[in-house]
Amino acid sequence: MRIWKEKEGFGPELIAQLKKRSRKADPQVDAAVAEIIARVRGDGDKAVAAYTKKFDGALPEKVELSKDEMRESAAECGGDFLSALRRAAENIRDFHERQKQQSWFETRPDGVIMGQRIRGLSRVGIYVPGGTAAYPSSVLMNAIPAKIAGVGEIVMATPPARGGRPNPPIMAAALEAGVDRVFQVGGAQAIAALAFGTETIPAVDKIVGPGNIFVATAKKQLFGTVGIDMIAGPSEILILADETADPRFLAADLMSQAEHDALASAILLTTSEAIAEETLAELTRQIRRLSRRKIIEKSLGDYGAVIVCRSMEEAVGFANELAPEHLEVCTKDPVAYLGRIDNAGSVFLGNYSPEPLGDYFAGPNHVLPTGGTARFFSPLSVDSFIKKSSFLSYPKKALAGARKDIVALADAEGLTAHANSVEVRG
Repeated sequence: MRIWKEKEGFGPELIAQLKKRSRKADPQVDAAVAEIIARVRGDGDKAVAAYTKKFDGALPEKVELSKDEMRESAAECGGDFLSALRRAAENIRDFHERQKQQSWFETRPDGVIMGQRIRGLSRVGIYVPGGTAAYPSSVLMNAIPAKIAGVGEIVMATPPARGGRPNPPIMAAALEAGVDRVFQVGGAQAIAALAFGTETIPAVDKIVGPGNIFVATAKKQLFGTVGIDMIAGPSEILILADETADPRFLAADLMSQAEHDALASAILLTTSEAIAEETLAELTRQIRRLSRRKIIEKSLGDYGAVIVCRSMEEAVGFANELAPEHLEVCTKDPVAYLGRIDNAGSVFLGNYSPEPLGDYFAGPNHVLPTGGTARFFSPLSVDSFIKKSSFLSYPKKALAGARKDIVALADAEGLTAHANSVEVRG
């Protein structure tokens, strides 16, 4: 990484570079996923089994796990992990309980009744990656808001671990979060099975959860058949820092996101050249002891930047334009900037609120919009798992009072049958 100065006009160039890193459509992947979806839709379990054997090398002994089998697997986890998992779940529940909405209705003096009914989706599918990308924290973040929303049934699909056995931390998280059914199947075939249903796997109303390019492409192609959360891109962090920030913390936080993926983006915006230089020195020192050093170096080299801005106002403006997934504010008075940050998935205020705090433990959801979509998308929440219906009731006299206006609007649109529907009622 090198230090850039905003007076050099690097800002627009960086934004263009970062936009290029987002997952682009790959015709070969699109075609392969479309074939998988078509086969699963037509052949159900038979196609799912064939693709599981092809991509995972073998079939698990059981596709669906019982609650006893989940408990048996979860029992392999250490006590420290299980305690931490429970405390994290408590924090996540507490935060999301505050997002619940209520149905409402009103009655007007003329007898008109109208309102909105809110209820949870009937059945939701949660996809959880397996292998080296097994994240029990994602189980909590996806399942707990669904449970709070009142979803009737939560179904989880996850590839089996080596030997066809379930992943113990994921099973522990599923039990803690209240997942109802677990199926050992992964990849695009799992997404298709959840979308259409098979002889074994039930169809769902919405699919959430992270995955590789094949999973993401399957979700994208099946949107409309089912709901989805979002098409997530590579992870990203942007840090705003003034001269009071600690370079050790800044370097550590940049690398915490860079280790996710070679396409991850980690950017520091600071008004202090000294902080910029000391942060680069800290990166060199700290990276030596990290297990994912090669990935971090690739990420920082291709999509990382340290930019010295002329003012914090300029830095905030740049942040709003970039609309990052994670935004840390490491300044003397971080709360003072909160009202000026309009585009960010999640904001972390102060030197002791690092991004991993949100990833695992604090409570706000870690499923966040990426690739600049924080301009119009929001984090996963209880709202992601509800549906709303409006209702109204007009008595005869109230409809008569609205008749003239309705007919005028219908006639302006050339929809005479609409006007007639009101007129025949007198």
